[in-house]
Amino acid sequence: AGAYLARIAPGETWRVAISGTGLAVVSPGGGSTTPATQLDVVPDDSGTQVMVNGRGYGGSVTVLRDRTGITVVNRVSLETYLTGVVSAEMGRRGPADLEALRAQAVVSRTYALRNAGRWSADGFDLQSGIADQVYGGLGAETPEGLEAVASTRGQILTSGGAPIDAFFYSTCGGRTAEGTEVFHDADRTYLRSVPDLAPDGTAYCSISPRFRWQEEWSGDALLATLRRTLPAAIGVTAGEVRTVRDVRVTGISASGRVSRLTIGLDHSSVNVEGPLVRQVLRPASGDLLRSSSFTLTATGAGRRVTRLVADGAGAGHGVGFCQWGAVGRSRAGHDYQQILAAYYPGATLEHLY
Repeated sequence: AGAYLARIAPGETWRVAISGTGLAVVSPGGGSTTPATQLDVVPDDSGTQVMVNGRGYGGSVTVLRDRTGITVVNRVSLETYLTGVVSAEMGRRGPADLEALRAQAVVSRTYALRNAGRWSADGFDLQSGIADQVYGGLGAETPEGLEAVASTRGQILTSGGAPIDAFFYSTCGGRTAEGTEVFHDADRTYLRSVPDLAPDGTAYCSISPRFRWQEEWSGDALLATLRRTLPAAIGVTAGEVRTVRDVRVTGISASGRVSRLTIGLDHSSVNVEGPLVRQVLRPASGDLLRSSSFTLTATGAGRRVTRLVADGAGAGHGVGFCQWGAVGRSRAGHDYQQILAAYYPGATLEHLY
C-alpha cells in the first residue's frame, strides 16, 4: 500500500517468504516485516543494482504473491530491458558480429512493444525466458549488447503502421519457414519462407553448432517417450501406446519441414501435425525436438520399431529472424538494415522515438 517497511543495508541478503496469503521479508537477524501481497524493492539511487538470487538487476524489483508462490518482476525502462535481452540472446560477440546484434536489438524492441502486457493478469509484461525473450538483467549485459541497443535506439519494424510479429529463433538450417507453418494466425506478408543462402550456395547459418544434428531412440526409449507425449498432444491414452510399429514422415511443408508424422500403434495409426511434431518426438533430454526439418530412419518398421534416427537441420521454429544466419550475414558484410530486410521482407524500419 506504499508504506515504508525496511531498509536493506549494502551487502546484506534478506529473504522473501510466504506468510499466509501474503509475503514477508525476513532480515538476517530473523526479524520479519508485516505481510503484504506486494513488495517493492527500490535502490537508493539509479546506479545501485538490486540482487535477486545472486543476479543483479537495474531499475526496481516488485515481488508478488501469486496463485502458487512468488513472482519476482524487474521494472526497467525498455532500452535497459533490451540490453539485458540482446546480451543474453546473442552472447559475447566480436566486432564482425555487431550488425547481427543491432538487428537483434531492433527485433527484440519490436517484439517487446508488440507483446507488452500479454501477461498483465500475472502482474508483468514479458517473461524472462524463451516463452518471450531471454532476459538476464545487468549480470548478462555485454559491451556489444549495450552498443547495439544504443545505436538502434527507438528503431522498430512495422507493417501497416503497427509493430510486426517479430518472431525469431536460433538456426533456420538454410531456409526460413512460412509463418502459417507454425502459427496458424501468422499469415503475414513479411513472414514468408525465404532461402538463407550466400551467393556460393552456403547457408549463412552453417556456422551454427546446431546447423546439422542427429537424435536417436532405442525401441524402448521411443515407446516410453510416446507414452508420455502422445496423450498430451492428441489425446491418445498411454494405455493405447503399447507397441510402436512404425513412425513415418507423411507430410512436408512448403519450406521442406515435417508437417505430419504418422505413428503406427498396436491396432491403429495416429497423425501428429504441425508444431505438435516437435512436442511428440522429444529427445532423451525431454526438450522439444530441435526443429521440424529432419528425415527419419526406422529399424523394424512394420513390426516393431527397435531404433529410430532423426537427421535434422536447424534449431527453433524457423519463422522470421534467424540469429545464426544474422551472424553469418554480418560477417559477410551485411548491415543490420539488410539483415532485417532479408528475414522480414516488406516490413518497414521506423524510428519510433
